[in-house]
Amino acid sequence: MNIKGHAAIVSGGGSGLGAETARHLAKAGAKVTVLDVQADAAGKVAAEIGGLAVACDVGDAKSVEDAVAKARAAHGPARVAVCCAGIAPAQRIVGKEGPMQLSEFERVIRVNLIGTFNLMRVAAADMAALPPLEDNERGVIVMTASVAAYEGQIGQSAYAASKGGVVALTLPAAREFARSGIRVMTIAPGLIGTPLLLNMPKPVQDGLAAGVPFPNRFGHPHEYARLAMHMIENVQLNGEVVRLDGALRMQAK
Repeated sequence: MNIKGHAAIVSGGGSGLGAETARHLAKAGAKVTVLDVQADAAGKVAAEIGGLAVACDVGDAKSVEDAVAKARAAHGPARVAVCCAGIAPAQRIVGKEGPMQLSEFERVIRVNLIGTFNLMRVAAADMAALPPLEDNERGVIVMTASVAAYEGQIGQSAYAASKGGVVALTLPAAREFARSGIRVMTIAPGLIGTPLLLNMPKPVQDGLAAGVPFPNRFGHPHEYARLAMHMIENVQLNGEVVRLDGALRMQAK
């Protein structure tokens, strides 16, 4: 798909991977709506790229429906949706103080998995009603998983389960939407230099980066964004999960 002139929505667009993807989309000529639960963060990115900011809780049905409606009113129905909203708390299933609170597990699933599905379902409904482009394509959805979906570490049970759900969602969604000309792709990042990692103590950062075979460093958010852009532009890519991890395979802890 040639992105220029089309509408795009990025969840979690107020920071990290989402913000960088929003910048790349805008630079390519897309009309970008930035969704984030942090309204101020979304506003800053939107102001920078000339886009629209909408406060949105991806785990809430009405919040996403209203956000997509605002994006539609401003830019028209989106042909691109990139799902970057996510949280990554670390907690053992059974810790020193007893079992993990079920509410904590539910919170991670709600944001990372249900939130991804929530934007997908609403965005895809709009895409399916659009006129087809070249190759009968109507839209593209890019989701964000993690290498934790495959090699979840101790303390990552909720996070790994949520991202494993995103991986499992990729192919059936792509198969369902194929008749509508909507493609679905997923990126599974490894260690990317977002605030989540960069706020850790330097020795911890160095230890984590040392485990990446090559390049021997954290990934950069722009590397995620560039891969997302290629997925959007390459019509042959569909129903697949691509690891972006420098050949990293996470150890148990």
